[in-house]
Formats: sequence, C-alpha cells, structure tokens
Amino acid sequence: MSKVGIREVAKLAGVSTGTVSRVLNDHPSVTKELRARVTAIIKDLGYTPDPSARSMRGKVSRLIGIVIPDLTNPFFAELVQSAEQAAANHGYNIIVMTSFDHAAKEADRIKQLTSRKVDGIMLVPSNDFHTLKLPKGLPIVVVDRLMPGYSGIAADHRDGVRLGVEHLLQLGHRRIGFISGPGHSVPANDRLRGYLDAIEQAGEQAGDTRTAGPPLIAEAAFDYESGRSAGNYLLARARNERPTAIFASSDQQAIGCMRAAHDLGIPIPAALSILGFDGIPLASMTTPRLTTVKQPIQDIAAAAVAVLLNKQTAPDLDNPILFACEILKGETTAPPQPD
Repeated sequence: MSKVGIREVAKLAGVSTGTVSRVLNDHPSVTKELRARVTAIIKDLGYTPDPSARSMRGKVSRLIGIVIPDLTNPFFAELVQSAEQAAANHGYNIIVMTSFDHAAKEADRIKQLTSRKVDGIMLVPSNDFHTLKLPKGLPIVVVDRLMPGYSGIAADHRDGVRLGVEHLLQLGHRRIGFISGPGHSVPANDRLRGYLDAIEQAGEQAGDTRTAGPPLIAEAAFDYESGRSAGNYLLARARNERPTAIFASSDQQAIGCMRAAHDLGIPIPAALSILGFDGIPLASMTTPRLTTVKQPIQDIAAAAVAVLLNKQTAPDLDNPILFACEILKGETTAPPQPD
C-alpha cells in the first residue's frame, strides 16, 4: 500500500494542501469545525507528516529540546514526562539531553539541539550556569533554577517551604530541623530563606526564641544518602535538644532521613515528624507514607511548552512565573511528644 500524502488528505477534506498544513501547524486562522474535519480524515487515512520534508521547506521542526542536569533525579524525570505530554498535545515531540550539572556539557547540548533546528529549548540550568551564554534568536525558557536575564518558570520554593513550616508549627512543633540543599543551588537557597522566614516570624509572633536556628540546619545534596547523613547529624543529640520535626528540601532527602531515624530507633511520627519537598511519586510509596510539599510539576512543564510555542506570553525577564505549592498529607507528621 502506498504511503498517504497531504494531497490525498486535502482532496478528501475538500480543502487545499495549505489548509491541511495550517491544521497540522495548529494555526489560529483555522476554524474549530474545519480543524475537526481535517483531523478526522488524517486519523482515518493514517497520514503522518514527513518531518524532514517540512524542515526542507523551512517550516517548524515540531521538536522541543529539553536539557536537564540529571535524568536519575525523580523530579527531573517527572518534569520531562510532563513536558512530553504537553508537547504531544500540541503535535510536538521532544529531544532530551543531560548536562550532568556541568556548564560546559550544557553548552554543548544546547549547541547540538540548535543544530537540529528545534523550535525551542526548555532548560533546567546547571548550578554553575553563571558561565553559560545562551544563543540568541532561539526561544529558551529556563525552568526550576531561575537565571537572571532570562524568562523563567518555577514553583514558588520559598512560599512552599513557609507553608510546610507552618504545618509543623500548627501541630505544635518548635524544634524544627531543616535539611537544606547545596549552597550553590538557586532553589535550595530559596527554600532555606523560606524556612528562616517562617521560623523567624513564628518566634516573633510567640515571643519564643527557642525555635530552630542554625544549629538545627544541615546542608546536603538532594539525594537519599545525603539526607540520611544529614538526618544522623540532626538526631545525634540528647532527646530534649534534638528536633521533634525535620523538614527536608527534597523527598529523597526526607526518605534518607527516615532511614536514619529508623536506624536510631526513633519512631515516625510518634517521636519524630518528617516532611519532604517535591511531591514525587516515590513519596506515596514509603512506610509510613511521606508528608510532602508538592511542586505542581505538570503545570510548570505545560506552561514552559506553551511559552515556547507562543501559546502563552513569555514571563518578563525580572518577573518569573511562580506556581504555588501544596501540602500532600501523608503519615509522617504528628504533634510532638513531651520531652
């Protein structure tokens, strides 16, 4: 059976090949009724546009490039999956590349994607992005780790942590430990500021200076083992001095901290509450089920794709789009026990 071409689609639909092309390119000039009719015929015939031919004609590639620091991180994996779904909804495909959190590799990946004539790039920058120079003339949206001078989309990390601290305060916790992220990470610093803001505000309102300060903060990478080490550090003190709750800057850290508490014989949440951040699927699989502050990953990815495809206005350079977080209550937070 010979391959169906655009002329066959146009003939059956009673329109020109240009109209079929506009339907395929999601052009706003096409009416809803006409779009539905042509789309139905495309589906019935099994017509698939030739991307190489389209590129030769100078049309869009219908490809979006995505550069992330680490594909093994569940947060980035979910971000990519959400972006792929959002792109597919507009008839686009994605190409994913990993920078291994290194600016030189990141620049190389962006160069490769540019040579493949992608229609735009969704970039989660490496932590040493200060040395990175992005190409001009290609739509690029920075996601999660915001960069000065570029359009950015992220969760409101600072306010999300404030929300989590308030949850622990409402349960009655006052010694709240915090596992921060790496000091060179933009989201980690935003989350740390959110924690310090909430603790300071709570102390001022209650006239209570016993809330957690620097001694109850441990800096760690966002992974499981680092969270476990940080948990051991925070819990290695007398019962009346150790935190009654620990807020981790990532779910992976929180799960590592849960392991540390288990090894020390500290029951969760009876003797220790633990709260994570991200809302990755793994958080719902722990025992007990992790309470976490969820980032709206699907909304972030969908907005980034929409901006790249001119379906949504790009955010101002100094005014990023920030999505609100929410608490997913699990089984790892409860009121503290008396000392």
